[in-house]
Amino acid sequence: MSLNVAGVVKLLQVFDMPTSLRFYRDLLGFQLIQQSQPGDDCGWAWLRLNDAELMLNTAYESENRPSTPDPARVSAHEDTVLFFGCPDVDGAYSSLQALGVSASAPTTAPYGMRQISFRDPDGYGICLQWKAL
Repeated sequence: MSLNVAGVVKLLQVFDMPTSLRFYRDLLGFQLIQQSQPGDDCGWAWLRLNDAELMLNTAYESENRPSTPDPARVSAHEDTVLFFGCPDVDGAYSSLQALGVSASAPTTAPYGMRQISFRDPDGYGICLQWKAL
């Protein structure tokens, strides 16, 4: 028997849900599909942008959340990069720049993908890429 899967959803633990929702929903354009409770200060949220899906979960219950992120935890996020297909990498770069998102200038990787990279508020990497023409 083989598995029949129909997609994958990434789950990221975030320090501050309202900040993460503003980034993914308000800046990048993801739609909120479902959440653990109403409002931006929820513990869990499921987001979608076209065919890309992402879930965010708070790393701490509100009563246990420290006042600032743990630097060791944020540092560990550097190993996580979400690669999203993006047919117009150069256009996305211009749009992100206009929104104040600090992204790398578009480059073509040695393996033939046109890419830009940036980080979310928790230090997770995001790469928008598409096969170079």
